[in-house]
Amino acid sequence: MSAWRVFWVGSDWVGRSGAPELEGAGVGMRVGDAVFVSPDHRIDPGLCRYGQSAVFRKFTTETRRNYAGDLVLLLTFLTSRRRHWTQARDQDLKDFKDWRFSAPQNPGRVGASKSNRELAAFATFFKWAHKNQYVPVSPVTVRDAVGMDGAVREVLEDLEPVRPAAGMHWLTPRAWRLWIDIGLRGQTAQGLVEPGWLGRLEDRNVAFSRLVVSSGLRRQEAGSLLTFETPHQRLGGSRYCYGRVAAEATRAKAARTYYASSESTRDIESYAESSRAWAVRKAQAKGRYERVAGLRSVSEVSPGPRRVVCWVERDGTRCRQALDRLTWQDRTLLYTEGSQGPEPLWLWLNEAGLPLNPHSWDAVFRTANLRCQAALEPPAGIRADPHRLYWPYATVQAGRHSFALKMLVTLNQLLDRRFGLTARERRYYGLLLGDPWQMVQGLLGHATRQVTVERYLAPVRHLDLAALLREAENPQGDEAFDLDEVFAKLARESDGIQDIDVRMTPAPAAVAE
Repeated sequence: MSAWRVFWVGSDWVGRSGAPELEGAGVGMRVGDAVFVSPDHRIDPGLCRYGQSAVFRKFTTETRRNYAGDLVLLLTFLTSRRRHWTQARDQDLKDFKDWRFSAPQNPGRVGASKSNRELAAFATFFKWAHKNQYVPVSPVTVRDAVGMDGAVREVLEDLEPVRPAAGMHWLTPRAWRLWIDIGLRGQTAQGLVEPGWLGRLEDRNVAFSRLVVSSGLRRQEAGSLLTFETPHQRLGGSRYCYGRVAAEATRAKAARTYYASSESTRDIESYAESSRAWAVRKAQAKGRYERVAGLRSVSEVSPGPRRVVCWVERDGTRCRQALDRLTWQDRTLLYTEGSQGPEPLWLWLNEAGLPLNPHSWDAVFRTANLRCQAALEPPAGIRADPHRLYWPYATVQAGRHSFALKMLVTLNQLLDRRFGLTARERRYYGLLLGDPWQMVQGLLGHATRQVTVERYLAPVRHLDLAALLREAENPQGDEAFDLDEVFAKLARESDGIQDIDVRMTPAPAAVAE
């Protein structure tokens, strides 16, 4: 072993070939704690204490694994310099960052976001190490900054600026419709169902995609919903329903109300009554749920916004916990007693009737992207323009970005047209209730307006939306929110927005000679 490594208590640590012995491993350790092992197979006690610290344990599972991986890279770099981590200097971290981020000799350079995450991981670790007297001073350079509320906070000095639209892209509403029809419903470019299309879990995948696009929920927020958390209460006479996403499922660990189109809620209901119900019955018949380790039989869920879940463990122990404090892993273990045996409360199930991991949605979207490419890629005789897009490419996060863009345009349309506001009235309305940018910020659950404006709505920051809307024809009837012409103009004037007519149609004269 030539590099530092990290093992995890309760998973790859137990019974893994090559894992060193840890005397007293069960003392003070919990499942999910990190154990750091040096290149000479020695366990570092100080690093292990960090892996068991309250600072490290408070992170989510994904953050713990990311931060531990980042720390292992730095430890290996320091070892190559024959330097122990307790001897790390600020110049060591600068050299590490230079190699990772900008050194021409490094073919695997990382981007600004990854470099900044690594710096945040190091800052957290060395702050803990300094507090516990392992190092005299943290080698991570910080400075004091005064926030808008007047509070003084420590800010990392060497953060790299992140390009607003880096890794982000948007699809117009009609591009999403095309992606769903071809990628998830198995249609051809002519709108016919492809011969041999089986459509397994088609209704589940369509329901999830439409929910994300119409609500702006993150992958984990939408992917960890329970059956009783789906939006079903209509917002007055509008086309939207609302629900509540629990605190532990969100990135900010703060519960919030979310809104989804009534069409997406009908898709969810249809899925629950068809393929989901079929998968549950099949799993019950095969006794799969009786074999679920740690199954929790829910006896009651209290009503109201602050719900409490009561359940019984397999050994008869009765437990209760606030719904907002249950992690997505906890949620996968929640079952209710149905007419034919236990049934999972987790909404999205795989073909075996078991909870689908939120990360598994990435594979569903990848498969749909490949299907769109196969169906819409220009024929061999067409010279493809590298600056054009011929098929829609989507991710779960793109659904959230597209939601933000659509809501901004829709809210502007409501203010400028539905209410017929003058410029003066528009300013007054903005001061009274907040402008559309602030409304979208609230819908996305962002802590600051800056993230909403600079990243999620980067393509339209430079555009005059009011003028854009004035140029478009006034939509009629039920399609009042389907501003296809507005989005077509956005796609022509902005980078990163996919629209089927603008970016996905081969040029007529693009025939190979």
